[in-house]
Amino acid sequence: MIVATTTVLRRRRSDNSPEGIANRRGTRYTGRMITESASGGLAGALRTWRTRRRVSQLELAVRAGTTQRHVSFIESGRSTPGRAMIIRLAESLEVPIRDRNELLLAAGFAPAYPQTDLDHPQLAPVRTALNRVLHGHLPYPAVIVDRHGDLISANAGFHMITRGVDPHLLTPPVSVPRALLHPRGLAPRIVNLEEWAWHIIDSVQAESVRNPSDRLQHLVEELVDLAPPRPRQLSPHHLGFAVPLHLRTSSPDSRELRLITTLTHFGTATDVTIAELRLEAFLPADEATSAALTELVTW
Repeated sequence: MIVATTTVLRRRRSDNSPEGIANRRGTRYTGRMITESASGGLAGALRTWRTRRRVSQLELAVRAGTTQRHVSFIESGRSTPGRAMIIRLAESLEVPIRDRNELLLAAGFAPAYPQTDLDHPQLAPVRTALNRVLHGHLPYPAVIVDRHGDLISANAGFHMITRGVDPHLLTPPVSVPRALLHPRGLAPRIVNLEEWAWHIIDSVQAESVRNPSDRLQHLVEELVDLAPPRPRQLSPHHLGFAVPLHLRTSSPDSRELRLITTLTHFGTATDVTIAELRLEAFLPADEATSAALTELVTW
């Protein structure tokens, strides 16, 4: 660990400058060098990500265009990589760009990826595009969520299927997985709750493994408590490539909708906020569901 001898900036920042991000992490930014409050630094963080991705030092070296010896020296703290090499290693391990900033900070470099508030005028084109996608998907339900599954925006189709949900579950921040599986949410109307609940839990758990987060892990634990026991065998209606959602509507005639879902994200985003957005779209699994949604959704 290198201890900086230059004067530390003491004024806290709330922006996305290196000083501001460093302050939010509990570290001290001093230009090129940082005094870490946690042990391990870049060497430990890189080794953790490589282990998490189940990638050998040799495979990582090949992906990043370097040598196994160099990777080994970095992980042992005997070599200090440059900024470009850290970014290459992070890209090779598919590290989320939020965490790439953390790796850069651990090595004493300024963050490379900004984090802009979604309401900022700079992201107006992104908001417009997302709203067009949501509207274009009608009459079928669609939502945009953040990395924790919290609702950012939804279309009229989603508002239709969530009618009757406890208002408390729809008070921001709205956790979409919680609203789906909570007994005061959609759970009582999900016909195949056992199968669908564990589909949701497994998806959230997989996301927590790919992009570690205490909030996601706590959400998984909460959902497990809410869900019925995992089914021992798949339903005969299982489609193979997807788990369909069988949902009764809250309308007086209580129609049954059969839906499958798709998940989309920005693959080349260089802003943390945009990179963490997810579009989850529900599609009809049969013509009857398509006709029912066309009739029930007002848009």
